[in-house]
Amino acid sequence: MTAVLIADDDADIRDLVAFKLEQVGYDVIAVEDGQSALEAARRDQPALAVLDVSMPGLSGIDVCRMLRADQATAGMLIVILTARVQEQDIEGGFGAGADDYVTKPFSPRELVSRIQSLLTRSRA
Repeated sequence: MTAVLIADDDADIRDLVAFKLEQVGYDVIAVEDGQSALEAARRDQPALAVLDVSMPGLSGIDVCRMLRADQATAGMLIVILTARVQEQDIEGGFGAGADDYVTKPFSPRELVSRIQSLLTRSRA
């Protein structure tokens, strides 16, 4: 089963995204901060990580950069999920190595579609 890591300090968003992903058959690893996300990514090697930008400790951008810099996790797909909608924030997300950038408020169905699309393309 394909594992997806969700890192968001907002429990409601974390639970909603986890629920939607589990509905379509993904194995979900949910954490609430950047350090936990980094540890879970290295330990569990999920196929994809959904990272909130604003989290306690390490931000999603920090985690994204660290995952890209580590040979063991460099190929992991990363989706940034954030309320930051400014052009420089979006550029920063892609500049850190994100594969996609989704802004809050977001459609859970659209997020799941984007995740499925990334995972399908990565297997091709």
